[in-house]
Amino acid sequence: MTSRRDFLRAAGTGAALISPLGAIACRIAKPATAPRSDGGAWDRVPDILRRIVPPSFPPRDFDIVQYGAMPGGSADCTEAIRRAIDACTRAGGGRVVVPAGRFLTGPIHLRSKVNLHVARGATLAFSQDPRHYLPAVLTRFEGTELMNYSPFIYAIDQEDVAISGEGTLDGQSDSTHWWPWKGSAEFGWKKGEPNYNASRQRLLAMAEQGVPVAQRVFGEGDYFRPQFIQPYRCRNVLIEGVTIVNSPMWEIHPVLCRNVTVRGVTIRSHGPNNDGCDPESCADVLIDRCVFDTGDDCIAIKSGRNADGRRIGVPSENIIVRNCEMRDGHGGVTVGSEISGGCWNVFAYDCRMDSPRLDRALRLKNNAMRGGVLRDIYMRDVTVGQVADSVLSIDFSYEEGEDGPFTPIARNIEMRRVTSRKSAYGLFLKGFANAPIENVRVIDCHFENVAKGNVTEHVRGLDLSGTTINGVPAR
Repeated sequence: MTSRRDFLRAAGTGAALISPLGAIACRIAKPATAPRSDGGAWDRVPDILRRIVPPSFPPRDFDIVQYGAMPGGSADCTEAIRRAIDACTRAGGGRVVVPAGRFLTGPIHLRSKVNLHVARGATLAFSQDPRHYLPAVLTRFEGTELMNYSPFIYAIDQEDVAISGEGTLDGQSDSTHWWPWKGSAEFGWKKGEPNYNASRQRLLAMAEQGVPVAQRVFGEGDYFRPQFIQPYRCRNVLIEGVTIVNSPMWEIHPVLCRNVTVRGVTIRSHGPNNDGCDPESCADVLIDRCVFDTGDDCIAIKSGRNADGRRIGVPSENIIVRNCEMRDGHGGVTVGSEISGGCWNVFAYDCRMDSPRLDRALRLKNNAMRGGVLRDIYMRDVTVGQVADSVLSIDFSYEEGEDGPFTPIARNIEMRRVTSRKSAYGLFLKGFANAPIENVRVIDCHFENVAKGNVTEHVRGLDLSGTTINGVPAR
């Protein structure tokens, strides 16, 4: 297991005190399309995009059928897929191809220079037996490191990895598999059945007490659901084109990664904690042309929870969200709540959001147990049909609220040229008296059919220039 110090050294961090992920030279490609600049912060976008270069792979294919995989959805293809990945690695890289058909598998562990290509008409269906996802691996659960069930598709300390194609990844989660572990009757749990709540409290206590991660061993009998896709401490990651359905919990969860592209992905999964894409403690991330229809936040940017987030101390930074469609979900673009490592330089633009079951367009959630600095977060040119709660929400009262010694900070948040046709609130901003939200700019935005107006508590430096609420200048 690579230590954080070794990881940072391998990443080449000459400026670790400024940004723990450091400055890693990336290949330069033609600049991707950027929004027109009004100057200032948005001038950073072209430089960020130039650093985000998807990996390339040798033109070699390794068809999993040739390594023993059998379509039909009943034969276990885990070992056949592993053999195909091993052969691809020995050859120096290429594509491991899942052809048309339905293939049952357990966990898939990717290696450097391997592109798992799920072809059109292909479905990878993941086993519903939790025992297949042991032995435990290093992972994070809701922002806290532990040893737990393997994510369905996992890579650790790898470089140049991809999941691509027009096929489907089916987690086969439902009200009788994985989802009941949440402990909610809405998702199939019945009184008297086990759930993860006691294990969750034990894990959080371990993190607060500084128990080494190698000793935080969970698995059978602890009921922690695995993530669907999790590259961990990887560089040059591409997830493109696939459709993801029926996930146990978070769908795409890169952790401590640099240079990540999530492009053209469709996510339809309405289970508990079914976030769409959660970059955590990552730098240089592009989420582009994706469709999110989720049971939780569509995109949730994170950087670790409470003591564990502060121990690791790596922020999420330089993240671009563009040309995406958000349907159901708790938030379209969310920052938090597991955000103790901080987050900055987030740019979201040219997106469409619309659903009575989408709660918020831009949401920042934090509290006095998380702490962390949330700054330089920008959204512009986004069209919102309707959201159930608010267009912009910054709330420090999430979960523990004021019950903690760490000051949450949110400053320099901008929303520009965002329109909404229906919401309960325009703005819902609730800071603390000793930690006001600072420098929020909502410029040239127009929110119609706002039922309850704005909530602004402990906010300093609010600029509403050119913005209207129900056709009237906002105040």
